[in-house]
Amino acid sequence: MPSVLPLGDPAPSDGLLPAQAADGAAARAFGLYVHIPFCAVRCGYCDFNTYTATELGGGASQDAYAGTAVSEVVLAAQVLQRSGVPARKLSTVFFGGGTPTLLPAADLAMILRASIDQWGIEAGAEVTTEANPDSVTPESLAILKEAGFTRISFGMQSAVPHVLKVLDRTHTPSRVPQVVQWAREAGLAVSLDLIYGTPGESLADWRYSLETALSYEPDHISAYALIVEDGTKLAAQMRRGEVPGIDDDDHADKYELADELITEAGLGWYEVSNWARTPEQACRHNLAYWRGDDWWGIGPGAHSHVGGVRWWNVKHPAAYANRLSQGHSPAAGRETLDSDTRRLERVMLEARLQSGLEVSTLSALGRHEVAGLIADGLVEPAAAFHGRLVLTLKGRLLADAVVRRILPD
Repeated sequence: MPSVLPLGDPAPSDGLLPAQAADGAAARAFGLYVHIPFCAVRCGYCDFNTYTATELGGGASQDAYAGTAVSEVVLAAQVLQRSGVPARKLSTVFFGGGTPTLLPAADLAMILRASIDQWGIEAGAEVTTEANPDSVTPESLAILKEAGFTRISFGMQSAVPHVLKVLDRTHTPSRVPQVVQWAREAGLAVSLDLIYGTPGESLADWRYSLETALSYEPDHISAYALIVEDGTKLAAQMRRGEVPGIDDDDHADKYELADELITEAGLGWYEVSNWARTPEQACRHNLAYWRGDDWWGIGPGAHSHVGGVRWWNVKHPAAYANRLSQGHSPAAGRETLDSDTRRLERVMLEARLQSGLEVSTLSALGRHEVAGLIADGLVEPAAAFHGRLVLTLKGRLLADAVVRRILPD
């Protein structure tokens, strides 16, 4: 089942934010995340807050979900206004899940339209939805484009049937080129998500998946190492010895191959696990997360952040709908980050970006580590000379270790 919510302070039923949230808000971008918590089946590796029809239980309905989400959109606009946060147009909107496209395209369009009605939207804003390849049609994609969506991210994961079977993915590989073509015909930019390191996946399998994905000429590719979380079906299979465990060396070999082939195909890395054909085609919504901008998360279990105030909604769709039906905030808890925590998170996240991290952000001890990181081939010498810490390919493979070194106790 989905992972537990973090610990934090109780959130007020009216959702009002402390004064800190408004400080400097006018200078920060504002985005919206919309969580659609439904899936046709639960993938064996999935630890997200999502529900199949059999897991959903009473008191929650996919049919009613769009209206419930719109209720939170309206509440969010009121909370920000009453908390003194200056009004800002949406710079990015991202529908994630789950499988957002399990809902009718008209429902997604309704949520987007309500959001634009509340905040407005910047010219040229990025509006993305995630989708499984077997959950869209030419007609649904045309509806999304007409509603204002600009981008779609397909969960391809692999082009190899036996790998998809281990992951419990329901689509067939032949479906992916078809939906990519439909998306392009609708006028949407296309991103493909891949996973490497699945038990039983050979290096040749991974090469085939990469080459197949690249043959579709996507605008963007994400390639993530498989992480097996406790409580998932795949974790149980590993404990029982039914599938092999995770091999860090295998992950490293596959990451290096991904970077080699994706770069040769003309896409450049901009974050450790993400490549875009041009800088403009990088996922601006995710960049806003990594750079600490503001966003409101709509939906059960969704997380939000405004000015160093972070909160998260109740997990279950039924509890979420019940809170909103009573006119209460669905927030389950929150935390107010102090300056040290915000600096630490900035270092952890910006160090993963191709644009790098300002060395001046680091403590004296952290700055002292930079020379050693250069000597170890983990950061780019020229960038460091100009005051920015930028990871080399080796550094990307060891990004967590680099962060530990520049954030000494």
